Amino acid sequence: MADDGGERLRAELVAELGEGRVSWSEDDLSARAHDTWPLSLIRAEQGRLPTRAACVVRPQSTEEVQAALRVADRLRVPVSPFGAGSGVCGGFLPEAGAVVVDMGAMNALVEVDEVSLQARVQAGMMGHHFEDALNQRGYSMGHFPQSIELSTVGGWVSTRAAGQFSSRYGSIEDMLLGLEVVLADGRLVSIKPSPRRSAGPDLRHVFLGSEGTLGIVTELTVKTFPVPETRRMVAFGFDDFDEGLEATRKIVRAGWRPPVLRLYDGHEAGRHFGEWIAEDAAALLIVTEGPAAMADAELAACREICTAQGGSDAGAAPVEHWFVERNNVPSLRDLVARGLVVDTIEVTADWTHISDLYRNVVESVGEVKSLLIVSGHSSHSYAQGTNIYFTFVANPDDPADSEDVYLECWRRAMDATVRSGGSISHHHGVGRLRTPWMRAEHGVGIDVLRSIKQALDPNGILNPGALLPE
Repeated sequence: MADDGGERLRAELVAELGEGRVSWSEDDLSARAHDTWPLSLIRAEQGRLPTRAACVVRPQSTEEVQAALRVADRLRVPVSPFGAGSGVCGGFLPEAGAVVVDMGAMNALVEVDEVSLQARVQAGMMGHHFEDALNQRGYSMGHFPQSIELSTVGGWVSTRAAGQFSSRYGSIEDMLLGLEVVLADGRLVSIKPSPRRSAGPDLRHVFLGSEGTLGIVTELTVKTFPVPETRRMVAFGFDDFDEGLEATRKIVRAGWRPPVLRLYDGHEAGRHFGEWIAEDAAALLIVTEGPAAMADAELAACREICTAQGGSDAGAAPVEHWFVERNNVPSLRDLVARGLVVDTIEVTADWTHISDLYRNVVESVGEVKSLLIVSGHSSHSYAQGTNIYFTFVANPDDPADSEDVYLECWRRAMDATVRSGGSISHHHGVGRLRTPWMRAEHGVGIDVLRSIKQALDPNGILNPGALLPE
């Protein structure tokens, strides 16, 4: 957009919303220039990612979101919804002249229904603030992504997030009961909460994982759970990763649902739990919780399965250590500033294919020049399969090669995942990073997604470049 177009846009937004809701200060624009995608951090570190948005809008109500989108749609201006900027796949990267809609001021817990075990919350509330507010009333959402202190509840819907306790409580699609979404032209879609319905297709799933390309979520209603009475924990060491996967499969196959089933390969087990787990062994962390009788029975069953599979009981200490350290991860910005190329890649597959997927990704990414390590762990398991959360670190000799190395690691991991029969994303979403593999993921379904996009956002203003391949 030309500068005069930017001035008109800002003037119309101010007229609709008031001066206090619209900013185009350099500080505000710079703070919302990108999310935590490592490639954006690399480009920013090298001075190749300038501030591009025209202004930032901070609505305080759904009506103000509607007003902002009506202006943007009329002027054909791109809109980039912003939660807390914790996305790691480039879901937020404003185009030149865009309007950034910062949801941070819509951060209230609206209602807790203790009879029906559900809560209404505005989309801009930070995850840990929401969980703390529920805990004070004796409840929990049961949703604990590693980014809980860095992400908003609306962001969880946007990327189809999963938390560390998902094996018991489910991921966001299992927890979401209802929501309000503002469409590109300002219309409001209200999906009322219900334990289940059979009134046609489930419209929640149109917006779950849509990453701001189909509408802006302003409010959601989610399940809550009573804070558990008891928690039990134990860790097991396995001679190799496959044995740990087989123990995990047998646990969930039998119908047990411990909220935490985390299996680390030998590399990661050594880094995190070397004090308790034998060298090169895989480590499986197990947490059960709920009424004491249920937690004890589930833990006993898990012990029996792991022991029969050749696991060595390492006690509760590794799990206690994990609880303390689980969200303490090095700053990606600091690592990038040191010249390192670092990222995580979470994919998923059924039990038939998961071992081959793990080996194929590790082998392919391991061939990248300057790679220091590639490792993985399983953290979200189902009766039908599980995920692998890979971590890679490379140290290019020349910082100018960082972007090429980063993209090569991702290309190899995605190609190996597709080749191994896996799905390209488990809980971080697509952003701009995974779009080249969306056709392989969905086939003709991509054309269906494009048709939905055209119907809901005919002018293409909502988060262009994200989710759908060019």
